[in-house]
Formats: sequence, structure tokens, C-alpha cells
Amino acid sequence: MYPTKNNLPETVRSTVIDVLNARLADAIDLQTQCKQAHWNVKGPTFIALHKLFDEVNDDVEEYVDLIAERAVQLGGVADGTARSVAKRTTLVEYAARGPGALDHVQALSSALSTFGKAARAAIARTADLGDADTADVFTEISRGADKWLWMIEAHETTER
Repeated sequence: MYPTKNNLPETVRSTVIDVLNARLADAIDLQTQCKQAHWNVKGPTFIALHKLFDEVNDDVEEYVDLIAERAVQLGGVADGTARSVAKRTTLVEYAARGPGALDHVQALSSALSTFGKAARAAIARTADLGDADTADVFTEISRGADKWLWMIEAHETTER
């Protein structure tokens, strides 16, 4: 760890940095899955989903920066290389292989759900460690992930 005048104990900072890097892997993986959906979706809802997936990606890119920068603020290193992400992510492999809109909606909603669940666990873990600032970062991320999950899941629903 790098020296810092941050007054959180080094043991706390070290553990929080591990949590941050784990969620950083998920966030980067989620970002690539958003782009995978954005690039490959086709069908009658193409333009709406193409734009939606890009908007989700934009917010996820902000989550990536929030997480990575918090790790560095605490004296750590943000570990966001492609190889590291592939080893650490808890998201499942992106499931949609064809152009079908519903397949991409379902794949991305599943990834967002997993990501949101992990963010909520990180809120609890970092709060328990006494790092309210990192818990707040994850709270912001959780709210955003839930919002995007709601918007994407709306495309799965049909009227009855």
C-alpha cells in the first residue's frame, strides 16, 4: 500500500481495497457486457435498446471510476486489467449470442441484478469495517444499478 494521511486504520483500508477491487472487476465486466448488448442488438426495438444499453454503459463507466479512484484514495492500487477482471469477476459469461432483443435484455438484466446484489453486500461489508465513505460510494452505485435494472426489465414485460 502507498502511504496516505487518511486516518482509517491500514488494516481497514487494506480490506476495503480488496472489496473495491473485487467490485471493480464486476463493474468492468458489466461495462463490457453493456457494450456487447449495444453493438449486437437487432429487431423492431433496436434504436430504443441500442440507446438504452449505451446509457447504462455510460453510468457503469462512472461506477468503474468511482470504485477505482476510491481504492487509490485509500492507498491501494486499482486492479482493472482485462486479465485481472476475467479472473475476478463474479458475473456470469454474457449469455446472448444472437441479435435477439429479448436475449440481450435478459442477459443484461441478469448481469445488473448480480452486480446490484454485490454492491449491496459491499455496502454492508465496508460499513461494518467503519468506512462510511466507501459504503456511500456503493450505495450510489446500488441505486443506479437498480434504476437501470428496472428500465431494462421493463422491456421483458408484455401487457396482459
